[in-house]
Amino acid sequence: MSKAKIVVTRRWPDEVEARLHDRFDTVLNEADEPMSNEQLRAALREADALLPTVTDRVDAAVLSEPDRRARIIASYGVGFNHIDLAAAEAAGLTVTNTPDVLTDCTADLAITLLLMVARRTGEGERHVRAQAWSGWRPTHMMGTSVTGKTLGLIGMGRIARAVAQRAAHGFGMRIVFHDPFPPDAAQLEGLNATACKSPEAVFEQADFVSLHCPGGKQTYHLIGAAAFAAMRPDAFLINTARGDVVDEQALIEALEKGEIAGAGLDVFEHEPRVSPELLGLENVVLLPHLGSASRETRVAMGMRVLENLEAFFAGDVPRDKLV
Repeated sequence: MSKAKIVVTRRWPDEVEARLHDRFDTVLNEADEPMSNEQLRAALREADALLPTVTDRVDAAVLSEPDRRARIIASYGVGFNHIDLAAAEAAGLTVTNTPDVLTDCTADLAITLLLMVARRTGEGERHVRAQAWSGWRPTHMMGTSVTGKTLGLIGMGRIARAVAQRAAHGFGMRIVFHDPFPPDAAQLEGLNATACKSPEAVFEQADFVSLHCPGGKQTYHLIGAAAFAAMRPDAFLINTARGDVVDEQALIEALEKGEIAGAGLDVFEHEPRVSPELLGLENVVLLPHLGSASRETRVAMGMRVLENLEAFFAGDVPRDKLV
């Protein structure tokens, strides 16, 4: 029996690509450059499955391809706001993602950013590399303590709960959160977490605000001028969720005016472009979307895609079916 044909939009870890080649007629994007809309449409015409990443915009224009052969979009990543799910469903396409496997890795990075911005480690490393350090002194580059502070979480899904676990048990932090669909009491056990009725109630209390909500229309610019005005001037924003959850220009203005103390960002509103103003601010830590970037996690994500594909082509419902 012939193998199903798949198109992979970016290069994946070697062992995952080898497994895909073994199971499917696999076409790789050897250049590892972002694919254009026309290339994505061509993939939908020529293959049984499209395997995009979170940086590929699989919108209604792409999905309107009239000569579409593909029946499934198996995305590499937990987020799915890059795919027009309504258009995909209307076209009769199955869409899957890769939850669970990147929870711990992303939570680790959120804590990394929190520590970095609180203790000014990015600024400190730049200081040393520039050979500007003249030696230890009592008032040099003082940061903010983390232990015992209050961490505010916007969203309380898997990743947020993993962050809360690290913060509560590792640093004795008090947790406050807002989620319109909060987890049950059993999932919060041992986290020292208190639910708030609104994001504003979180902003008012938190020393650190960490974002863990999905991107998309409902959360677009959820964090803007009003949010920064509600936050304390000594508070820090951490974003490992999606860039467009934050109004980047409002964030820049809040940082420049001292409305908040700093920010740790792994995602950006217009990535890979980063606002020049952010690049010039010392009280911001900037990372290139590294949330899931461990070898173990990126391999596990690929294997989860493969699992979803195998289930689909076997006539079963994929574990991670979105539509």
